[in-house]
Amino acid sequence: MKLYDMAGPPSPRRVRIFLAEKGLELDREEINIREKAQFNPEFSSINPRLTIPALQLDSGVVLTESEAIQRYLEELYPDPPLFGDTPEERAIVTNRLRMIEVDGYMAVAEAVRNSIPNFENRALTGPRNFAQIEELGKRGIERIGYFFEDLDAILANSQYVAGDKYTVADVNALVAVDFAGMMKQAIPENCPNLKRWHDEVSARPSAKA
Repeated sequence: MKLYDMAGPPSPRRVRIFLAEKGLELDREEINIREKAQFNPEFSSINPRLTIPALQLDSGVVLTESEAIQRYLEELYPDPPLFGDTPEERAIVTNRLRMIEVDGYMAVAEAVRNSIPNFENRALTGPRNFAQIEELGKRGIERIGYFFEDLDAILANSQYVAGDKYTVADVNALVAVDFAGMMKQAIPENCPNLKRWHDEVSARPSAKA
């Protein structure tokens, strides 16, 4: 297997933290998206979506979505379990992952890609160009605030995002919350449960991956 990634950007970071929690090392190749290396023919032939991370399996199949990569690695290396131990736990984790992706990560991406000049005509990832829409940038900021409030409410009743065990839901939620910093959106004072959780998961060695 080979992992195409880069330290720093949020999507690869989800996989990097996951690998660190598993204690796994993979063959890696950096794709410097800040220098637009994702457009190079060598990489675009591997991943026509022009995104990282991308995991090329020994079979030649290429996985291009962070969660798909996480799930595949969980199947290969089930210990420690990060998707839950029981059918109910796995269902809760999956439910939380969907909420984090749609209400959190995508909200920040909407704000970032429709507001920051560097993303002019690149409002969506992938091989096609899309113009920025200013109103979507503003809506993204509003959605980030709601995401913080909803996550705080969840964490009022459990230590971690999907219950009392650290899971991949915590990995992806941490990345989404930190990603919001690109738009200068910090955890508000009225979200103490989210702040408590963020301090705890940020202190794990894997958070620095």
